[in-house]
Amino acid sequence: MKLSRALGASVFAAILMTGGCDTVWHPSIPPVAGPAEFPTGQIARGAELAAIGDCSVCHTTEGSRPYASGRGVQTPFGVVYATNITPDPETGIGTWPESAFRRAMREGVDRDGRNLYPVFPYPHFTRATDRDIAALYAFLMTRPAVHADTPPNRLPFPLNQRFVLTGWDHLYLRPGAWQPDPAHDADWNRGAYLVEAVGHCGGCHTPRNVLGAETDGQALAGGEAENWYAPPLQAASPARQGWSVDSLTAYLRTGFDAGHGAAAGPMTAVTAELATVPAADVRAMAVYLTSMMPKPAPAPVVAHAGEDPVFAGACGGCHGPDAPMMRNGAPSLAMSTAVNAPTPRGTIQAILQGLPWREGQAAPYMPPFASVLTDAQIAELAAYLRSAYSDKPAWRDLPAEVARVRGAS
Repeated sequence: MKLSRALGASVFAAILMTGGCDTVWHPSIPPVAGPAEFPTGQIARGAELAAIGDCSVCHTTEGSRPYASGRGVQTPFGVVYATNITPDPETGIGTWPESAFRRAMREGVDRDGRNLYPVFPYPHFTRATDRDIAALYAFLMTRPAVHADTPPNRLPFPLNQRFVLTGWDHLYLRPGAWQPDPAHDADWNRGAYLVEAVGHCGGCHTPRNVLGAETDGQALAGGEAENWYAPPLQAASPARQGWSVDSLTAYLRTGFDAGHGAAAGPMTAVTAELATVPAADVRAMAVYLTSMMPKPAPAPVVAHAGEDPVFAGACGGCHGPDAPMMRNGAPSLAMSTAVNAPTPRGTIQAILQGLPWREGQAAPYMPPFASVLTDAQIAELAAYLRSAYSDKPAWRDLPAEVARVRGAS
């Protein structure tokens, strides 16, 4: 809390230093009444873009109606709740004209003139094309209207005062249309646009500074999402085996690749959404991302002598060298990005939370061990996985990291 207040004071000071107090007021945009008509093709494309942007992941809570708000996003400063973006006229965006929607997407300001918190990725959507923003608007305005109030954010003063966000925007919002790179072909540029703008991959996979903005010069260099480690998607990728366009496309659409392993944590929902969009769009994203990643030779499976007793009891039945799953071609843990990452957070989270069961899908599953293993056992297991299946340096302070991750989950 002290850190949050200190950061809040810093933001407030930034406003004063940058002259933000002169521009904290934004005019409201007059409401519209009644539903509008949209072309079928525009609605369909909006659905695809919403899936690429994972809109439902944040704007839908478990068991609730799609896009009807309620999910709280934990940040270092407190909890910010995603809003209702169904066309309900009282609690959603039913009275928003397209101009208000475009301003929210590009500038982070709602129809009433209130600043939006940058948990909503308008710093990325500011680069989206008018056509794509219009398609997203058409899709959302044709969803079933749901009357659902958004819970109040849980933020300390002065961060609970939205006008302070004007200073943040002055420092970090860089509006402007995305521009293609003539040095690359159409697929690469299409992928770059989807990754950088609509998909806002950097929102999780880029480190953030003390004020919560993505760090300049470190795009896709690794970040954090919901207390999970989001690995680098560029030259610093810790993957033991290089990603090809085909393997990354398969992973993004299915959540699994035989040479790398399975998606876990927040990435599970991302791959579920990408499974619904045109394969050409996902492949273009893979073209762009793999162009920045290293392409090492396939890594050999790390030899290990003697199984740790915790591993033998909890993991050996599936991941042991003689386990049926391994004999049938499942990737070795030596291929796991989490096991080879610079931080143990992904490995600890995977042990604690497992991989969810996805009814009706041929997808990997792993049971959670949060209620089965103690912190000491998880630390022992993580240390063993790192030493037995990776040639990277040992992780430090594992008991403390396990306690921190479990406490924040």
